[in-house]
Amino acid sequence: MERHRIRIILLALLCSLYEAGVHAQAPPDRWSFAFTPYLWLPSMDGSLRYGPPPPGGAAPVASVDAETLLGALDAVFMGTAEARRGRWSVITDFIYLSLSNDRGGIKSIDFNPGSGPVNLTNTSLNVNTDSKLTGRVWQLAGGYSAIYQPRHTMDIIAGVRYFDLTVSTNWQLSAAVAGPAGAQNFAAAGGISQSEELWDAIVGVRGQVKIGDGNWFVPYHLDAGAGSSKFTWQGVVGLGYSYAKWGDVHLVYRYLSWEQGNNKLVDELKFGGFAAGLTFRF
Repeated sequence: MERHRIRIILLALLCSLYEAGVHAQAPPDRWSFAFTPYLWLPSMDGSLRYGPPPPGGAAPVASVDAETLLGALDAVFMGTAEARRGRWSVITDFIYLSLSNDRGGIKSIDFNPGSGPVNLTNTSLNVNTDSKLTGRVWQLAGGYSAIYQPRHTMDIIAGVRYFDLTVSTNWQLSAAVAGPAGAQNFAAAGGISQSEELWDAIVGVRGQVKIGDGNWFVPYHLDAGAGSSKFTWQGVVGLGYSYAKWGDVHLVYRYLSWEQGNNKLVDELKFGGFAAGLTFRF
């Protein structure tokens, strides 16, 4: 349902651009640049599927959960850069996160051979589970200005999103878990680690709408795509204030999601929360 709604929104926006673009003004035919350092402290929710389990063995599916990354962060860097000339632009965004989280648990265990996962979500077996996640998110996209008006700008964008993820989970259960074959056991305590690289093609729109005759504006961004992921999407909306001499300040809500499925590591992983940044233009 989530993917269907995003596709409908993107299709409606893209179909409306032709008529709007006919009346668009021409952007300045000169190079301009912008750099935006920002801080994003979202909540995190998802599940990691370690596996596939070896023959005669077992592999866990672990949940990861954090109300905010502020208390979980070990290291962070975030920044966006843009180059623009005329109607064309190139934008890149980079996020580095290293965090530790102890709010998750073991959701289920896959045995091999087995008739299906053994669910632990509604049991009292989970005593303590902590996960460590290190990830780099890099996005590169080209844009074309379909709307360039004093009160509204909108770019059509297309590009790639790369997600390099290394995760490890250590668990403590109150007892070992027996598999359906009888001879298999999932240890009461242990640890596992795994890495994954996701390359996804994305398309979307980004821009801003000016509020009244002052310097306030509403920035927005929406993209969706697939590739290594079954589906990934991102949405951003917020409020900004423009300073003519140097750039902008903004506060936005950002949501970023991946779904792999098919017994891959990132069963689902979602980040959502407020971000604040400064945009320097030159």
